[in-house]
Amino acid sequence: MKRQILVIGVLLGMIVTLIPEAKAQDPEFTQFYANPLYLNPAFAGTARCPRLVMNYRNQWPALSGTFVTTSASYDQHVETISGGLGLLVTNDRAGRTLNTTTVSGIYSYQQAISRTFSLKAGFQATYFQKSVDWSQLQFGDQIDPRKGFIYETQDIPRGGAINNVDFSAGLLGFSERFYAGVAVHHLNEPNESLVVGESKLPMKWTGHAGAVIPIDRRSRYSESNISPNILYRRQGEFQQLNLGLYVNKGPIVGGVWYRALFFSDYRDAFIVLVGIQTDVIRFGYSYDVTVSELTPATGGSHEISMTIQFDCRPKRRKFRTISCPSF
Repeated sequence: MKRQILVIGVLLGMIVTLIPEAKAQDPEFTQFYANPLYLNPAFAGTARCPRLVMNYRNQWPALSGTFVTTSASYDQHVETISGGLGLLVTNDRAGRTLNTTTVSGIYSYQQAISRTFSLKAGFQATYFQKSVDWSQLQFGDQIDPRKGFIYETQDIPRGGAINNVDFSAGLLGFSERFYAGVAVHHLNEPNESLVVGESKLPMKWTGHAGAVIPIDRRSRYSESNISPNILYRRQGEFQQLNLGLYVNKGPIVGGVWYRALFFSDYRDAFIVLVGIQTDVIRFGYSYDVTVSELTPATGGSHEISMTIQFDCRPKRRKFRTISCPSF
């Protein structure tokens, strides 16, 4: 019975997104550094050479009607425009009912502030489409107290799809071992209502910071290091805090994270991660262990990331790349 109530609650939550006064939120990626353009548009071109990134997330797979998010991005530094260019495409499907597709173009500009510190600013323009499949929705007038969903609904389908544009910006500062950034998505708070009226997508504020600390102090560029990180995110009334640590030993990377709602006793997930990285390809897998009251029914969350780092001819002008985790 608890499982059935939970499933119905999730479906009702998706239906609420159709109401003009409702406030939606963006999909979540646990491996946020493995999806850098999604995290902060200022990351475009930070690797200098062409980079292709692909991500897949399956959230709460044990539920009937799971949440699946995929994304792909490409970025590189272009010397003639003194900045980086990026393209980001995402698709988010909630419960086989609500589908959102976005296509973003990104430009970032990098400026050396000192011999050891650089600043990068990014700007993002997005076109998105949000649609709902009314045939997959279930309503109260379909329910028989003893037999379940057996009746035809008298509800009349409304809306169907909406297209709109969205704008975001970000700032990133980094040195050889430390980095910090802030991003503001949905600056124009676009309307995404599927019915008459407005349902604005609230601005999303993200702050992130971390460091790469060599384990072997005798070597300046040790292949073994630890990387503590923190991420804070706010969208509407929702506030999230991620605390974690990466450990790197040669090509092997491991990580542990804890995610909770900020200024709240609500615990969301404990996260474990394992990855392999070479000069060309990086592959990571993470699992979110749900620690909230939803634990028995969700099945956690699975996430896979893959990055292909292409080689390119070295430039005479020195380009400073950011040293941060890849997962």
